[in-house]
Amino acid sequence: MTMTVALAGLGAIGLPLARALDAPIEGLRLIAVATRDLVKARARLAGFRDPPALVDFADLAEADIVVEATPAALFERVALPAIEAGRIFVPASVGALLPRMHLVKLARRTGARIVVPTGALLGLDAVRAVAEGRIESITIETRKPPAGLIGAPYLEKHSIDMLDVTMPLRVFAGNARDAALGFPANVNVAAALALAGIGPVRTKVEIWADPGLTRNVHIIRVEAEAARFTMRIENVPSDENPRTGKITPLSILACLRGLVSPLKVGS
Repeated sequence: MTMTVALAGLGAIGLPLARALDAPIEGLRLIAVATRDLVKARARLAGFRDPPALVDFADLAEADIVVEATPAALFERVALPAIEAGRIFVPASVGALLPRMHLVKLARRTGARIVVPTGALLGLDAVRAVAEGRIESITIETRKPPAGLIGAPYLEKHSIDMLDVTMPLRVFAGNARDAALGFPANVNVAAALALAGIGPVRTKVEIWADPGLTRNVHIIRVEAEAARFTMRIENVPSDENPRTGKITPLSILACLRGLVSPLKVGS
């Protein structure tokens, strides 16, 4: 059985994902793509073995699986039709889901599934496991080159200029809910961590601009009844978008494979 896939976005995440699906991948077929720039999209899809249709965002919901890989501002235009139609919705912009938890209630009514990929994080299986018991605390420290934080609403609101950063600077300390609002393009890892563990209010977040880095670094510390663990990952930023790690489209691809594979490793 083959499941159809529709994709919102053909940028640093969407384009590698589209190319992989066109390779092809057994059990998955990319049938539709939606973007804001149709001219650029046609050029990027040229040469595909099985070119998907270019459609409006709402029409992506015709597919079995809808993958969102867009700027966070477009999140609901992709998510709402897919969930209303009872589809499997796979969001890359997990931070945009935190202030829209009503979509989870809607999915419960329509039979849709929201499947959050691991993305640029690691160890979500361990976090989900200890969340079955009692967790004392979860913190995540994110360190990025300053260019990867440019444009964040929190920085603009507080007049923090990334071009002036010459030493490591902590630009935010708070919870995952506030981090998602202030850094919608930068804290998808924190959002996924919060959803897997103790929620966005109790999950603590620090964001650092570090000019000495060439990779996006995430350090997660978990104190739980069943285990204590610390995880560190250093992701190579995408050439097209330094806010996104190269591992992110690979993670979504692995997530999609898990939806159709007869063997799935990990909880």
